[in-house]
Amino acid sequence: MRLAIFGDIHANLEALNAMLADAQAQGVTDYVCLGDIVGYAANPHECVEIVRGLGCPVVKGNHDEQASITEDLAGFNPLAEEAINWTRKQLSDEDKDWLRNLKMVRQVRDFTIVHATLDTPTKWGYVFNQLDAEASFTYQHTQLCFYGHTHAPRAYIRDGSVRSQALDKLVLEPGKKYFVNVGSVGQPRDGDWHAAYCIYTPAEQRVDLRRIEYDIWSAQDKIVAAGLPQRLADRLALGK
Repeated sequence: MRLAIFGDIHANLEALNAMLADAQAQGVTDYVCLGDIVGYAANPHECVEIVRGLGCPVVKGNHDEQASITEDLAGFNPLAEEAINWTRKQLSDEDKDWLRNLKMVRQVRDFTIVHATLDTPTKWGYVFNQLDAEASFTYQHTQLCFYGHTHAPRAYIRDGSVRSQALDKLVLEPGKKYFVNVGSVGQPRDGDWHAAYCIYTPAEQRVDLRRIEYDIWSAQDKIVAAGLPQRLADRLALGK
């Protein structure tokens, strides 16, 4: 079994399709989505359809939540707010119902998935350092948990104390816990524009980060053509 763990697609259809093609080429057998399927880019409906069609475990992201409700936006910057208001008009009622009913936290096989944090998943906190990760480790009942939200791949490891390391190839060791950010498919923010996701191989207790080239120019053109802010197109190439 090889599982593709991915999230933060943010309506970037080109990146999602490239990621799925790479996963298939890598012999992936199962898929797990960490949320934020929509927001920012120009194909929210199409991305929801694809992820829903995979029939895989999915957790809710903050953009998924805001796009599926009618209440006023809270805690979003002006760019994100404009994108969510536009996204709400693109999604069908079926899309919104599906997004609205996603769970915040799930256990899949022997690991956990969450979009943001395990300690307060509904408050959409960010894990940027060891102290942030420590709070989630307190609520982590499996050895391994995958999360997203920061759009930057990173592994936090607890073995007495908590340390962090860049994510490339990670082999799990007995007696340690791992809180792993798989990066972003549709809008990386670590300076690398390539679509990012991870492959988890339980038999080898191994997590591998993948970086995939995609048609970023088409994704940018569609954002501009949709009338979304130019900044949302420009930032794709910057990886931040």
